Parts: sequence; C-alpha cells; structure tokens
Amino acid sequence: ILIVDGDEGCALLSPAADQLAAYEAKREACLEKRRMLEKFRGKPTLDGDGRVFKLYANIGSAEDAAAAAAASAEGIGLFRTEFLFMDRAALPTEEEQYAVYKEVADSMAGREVIIRTLDVGGDKDIPYLGLEKEDNPFLGHRAIRFCLDRPDIFKVQLRALLRAGASHGNIRIMLPLITGLDEVRAAKELLAQCKAELDTEGIAYDKDISVGIMVETAAASVLSDVLAPEVDFFSIGTNDLIQYTLEVDRGNAKVGKLYTPYHPAVLRSIRRIIESAKAVGIPVGMCGEAAADPLMIPLLLAFGLDEFSVSPAAVLATRARIASWTRADAVRTAAEAMQLSTAADIEAYLRTACGEK
Repeated sequence: ILIVDGDEGCALLSPAADQLAAYEAKREACLEKRRMLEKFRGKPTLDGDGRVFKLYANIGSAEDAAAAAAASAEGIGLFRTEFLFMDRAALPTEEEQYAVYKEVADSMAGREVIIRTLDVGGDKDIPYLGLEKEDNPFLGHRAIRFCLDRPDIFKVQLRALLRAGASHGNIRIMLPLITGLDEVRAAKELLAQCKAELDTEGIAYDKDISVGIMVETAAASVLSDVLAPEVDFFSIGTNDLIQYTLEVDRGNAKVGKLYTPYHPAVLRSIRRIIESAKAVGIPVGMCGEAAADPLMIPLLLAFGLDEFSVSPAAVLATRARIASWTRADAVRTAAEAMQLSTAADIEAYLRTACGEK
C-alpha cells in the first residue's frame, strides 16, 4: 500500500495501521469538502453582501482553457504564452500562435481572456533563442525587456493576438515585468505598427483591444499611480512582486521562509496598487498564488480587488471563501492586520480571524 499526500508533498510506503486509518479519514474529509463546494459550481462570485467579483483561471495552453471552463471559471486571468515557445526547435509562426489564441478566445466566447505576452528568461530558458547565460537571470534580459529588444519576435505575437481578438473582442493583452512608463509606451507603439500593417493587408483584427500590465516589480508598485492612466487594467503578479519587494529568490530553499505574502511591505504595496487603479477607474485583478490564499482574501476584498485569477483546481474553494466574508468583516480584519508590524504577527492574526469564518 502506498499513500501519496499531495498537501505535504510526501509518500508513505507500507503504512502502519494507525497511519492508514488516519489518512483514510483525511481522504474522506477532503472528498466531503469537495462535495460541499459543488454548490458553488456555475454560480456568480459574490461576497457575503452580494457584491459581485470576477473569478478567473490561470492557464498555460488551449487545453487548459477547457479545464478552466469545466471548473466554473468566469474567464481567463492569465494565459502564459511562453509554453507555446517551449519544447520545440523553432519559434512558433504567426499562424500557429493565432490558431491557439483564437481557440482559447472561441472556447471562452463572451468571457475575458487575458493573455500575457512572452515572458521568457528568468527560470524559463528557450534554447533556440540563444539567450546568454546571466549571473542573475531574474534581474536580467527577460520578459518585456527581451520583447522590446526583439521586435521581430514581439510583433509576430502582437499581430496574432490582434487577429485572434477579431471574432469575439474578448482578448486582452497583458505586458509582464513592467518597471516604467517608457516600456508601456514602446510596447503600445509596436502594437500601433502592427495595426497599421494589418490595415494595409486588409486583415481583420480587434481595433479596440485592451492593453494592461502585470504589476509585479517594486518599481511598478511605486509608480502605479503614474502607470494606471496609461493602461486599461492592472493584474498583480504576487509571485514576482513578493520576490522583488523582499529581495528573496523564491526558488532558493535557504531563504524560503522569508518568502511570504504577509510581509507588511508586500501588503502595503498591494494596497497602493489597487488604490492607484481605483483612482483612475481601471479594473485591477490578481493572478499570483496569493489570489487563492484563504488568509489573503479578506485583505484583498477590503483593499478593493476586482478580479481573482487562480488555478482551475482552486476556483470553487476561492468562490466559497469570498462568499464567507461581508465587506464590514473584511474591512475590520484588514484594519487590524495592517496595524501589525511583522509578517509572523500578521499571519498569526489572519489564521485566527479566518478560522472563525
């Protein structure tokens, strides 16, 4: 007999009788929880006061879109396009990219599909691109920096996205690793060039396609009030935002205990980003792992987040947690948490507060 514990990331071979009994009980509790969550399938995402929120899914392929729809996601909050470029010997053509983006747009017709432009570099190497080895790739030639330096690659993707948006008008373009206004404007200039080319060629495209940014760097957070008027939406990428704010390599086990969304600097950053978006009336979502964290949900509701984007497997649980909070309870919980000075104190407080829900 083999027990695989996906929560703890371990396996037990030939467990003792008491271990087997304990895990059988744990398994049954997990299945019962899943059965209870089924009542949230196909339902709108509402808090305890009936306020409506968007609950989207993160995907990496067209096949994942079907899983997202089956999981009752209301849209796609992050399509990681780098997976189209990996595990192959050459760049995907415009037609290949167009086919994939259109397939996702078709499968989610009537629902938003936010597609992140190529986020290569960092921990994602694509050998045929010939990226130079860097001492610190997470701070190096990656994401929007690479794309702006390689317009020959970037414009192919932008053209494919524009064309794929023509049928349903539901594709949104999201730029990763933005640190300043010049990058946003440079990307929008390339997009304008692509539109002009498609006009000349007589090819249909979404003329009003939305362009937003991932807010995932400390620079973008500090400049969120400057960036917000220039874009159509924000999506907070907490995985990198935590890493860059706390100067913690999220892949380094030696400093793993320092990587936490509950650090006051991270929470203040998230709150500022949302406030900047609200000030100019653009929607703001979150596509990092913190969006599905039950301890973070009351804070995000209190701060004013509009959209939660999570893994398909986390959709129903996230909808249930949002439903358990009224605005008054969330605001009170957030006010108490934001008065605390350390990540440990904030996490301990949130565990108690959320345990009451």
